[in-house]
Amino acid sequence: MRLVLASSSPRRRELLARIGVVPDRIASPDIDETPRKGEPARVYALRMAVEKAHAVSREVDEIVVAGDTTVAVGRRILPQAADADMQRGFLQLLSGRRHHVLSAVCVIDAEGRARSRVSDSIVRFKRLGPAELEAYIASGEGLGKAGGYAIQGRAEALIDWMAGSHSGVVGLPLYETRALLNASGYPVE
Repeated sequence: MRLVLASSSPRRRELLARIGVVPDRIASPDIDETPRKGEPARVYALRMAVEKAHAVSREVDEIVVAGDTTVAVGRRILPQAADADMQRGFLQLLSGRRHHVLSAVCVIDAEGRARSRVSDSIVRFKRLGPAELEAYIASGEGLGKAGGYAIQGRAEALIDWMAGSHSGVVGLPLYETRALLNASGYPVE
């Protein structure tokens, strides 16, 4: 049985490697990632993972795994930070307060059955001073990342509290992923 990772994210490949899983093939899904009007963050994250999994071609005896990581403050979904100004706005919003990181995973088994789960982690940044905020932005680390930060890098030192899945905040909840792969006939020890 072959495994297809429906993601071009190097972080997701690295996370899968932590549980001994190496994809046989990588396929980057091309979908519209615009949230629907009034769509709750949890529903959005799950929909994205499912749509990504279905967006890649699957050959006979292939299993597809796809994920989505969504950062939400209240009902507001924070997309990937496209530039420093957007990142600054996100980090100012996140400074000193809790937010949710919803990490969804979808696995389509060899028979075409889709299974999915969502991990909900709560993260709190310390209150960021202007110099800390600008230094983090200058690092370039959070560009292209949901919410404008990468917990696996320098941002980890700015987070004073977290509950939930660290791997989920990075980009793929390993507990849920392992369970879904096992349930789909792809054994992970």
